[in-house]
Amino acid sequence: MHNSALHPKFGRIIQDVDLREVTADHLYPEIRALFERHSALLFPAQSISDTDHTRLGELFGPLENRDAMAAGRDVEFQVSELSNQTSGGLRAHDDLHMLNLQSNMLWHTDSTFLPTPALINILTALVVPPSGGETEIASTRVAWAEMPAHLRERLKDAVIWHRLSYSRAKLSADLARLPVMTRWPDRPWRAIWPNPATGQEALFIASHAFAIEGLGHAESQEILEEAIAFCTRPEYVYTHRWQVGDVLIWDERATLHRGRPWNYDHERTLRSICCSVTEADGLAAVRVLNA
Repeated sequence: MHNSALHPKFGRIIQDVDLREVTADHLYPEIRALFERHSALLFPAQSISDTDHTRLGELFGPLENRDAMAAGRDVEFQVSELSNQTSGGLRAHDDLHMLNLQSNMLWHTDSTFLPTPALINILTALVVPPSGGETEIASTRVAWAEMPAHLRERLKDAVIWHRLSYSRAKLSADLARLPVMTRWPDRPWRAIWPNPATGQEALFIASHAFAIEGLGHAESQEILEEAIAFCTRPEYVYTHRWQVGDVLIWDERATLHRGRPWNYDHERTLRSICCSVTEADGLAAVRVLNA
């Protein structure tokens, strides 16, 4: 499996794999090993259907189905579409769906507010605008290893609380009040996630992070903002300029990511699948007992 550097500090580009051919016994073990070691993988020029996309996700773990989680019962899984396109044309720039897309332009980790966090996001491009609309990934594993001692000391034993509506309120109070944003109770996780395959630690943080247990609001905000700012310094960030067919995956335990703006008079459509972590992915290390 030929691969090359995605970024000087993390990530790999894999050129010679057709993701439609990957099975549990064929190619997946090698892909999974690269994922654990490098945190982000790019597969250019793929041609995957929703069925292929779903099958690939199932190799990594349980498909994340937020509607089923919220309902407490089976709800049919659907691949998530991230798009400014509707059946009637392009969305208004200021409608709530667009504001939610724009909230993904904050540095975040998917699903930190859920009862079970995400292991991976598998994102593919169907329609891309002429310019803009990039996806950026920052390694919180590399950044944690190089973080100043004063920040490491404050975070190494910290418990961080997460709330989806907190990040949405940064863009729109109306968006933050929607039931789909408020249906999850506040969720605590330990700040440091050791990778069980490699032993390397990463900072588990997100735009949804609103408090550090035991600290006041102002002090919490100062530490969280300084930590995210450090993790997203240019030397820790990879910027992906989408081509149709690209498949980009990243380790939610060890990265932050964000979308970038584009001219919303042009369509941009990506499809996304997240998979949930299992005990084998190190969940016990970040779980807060009795939470």
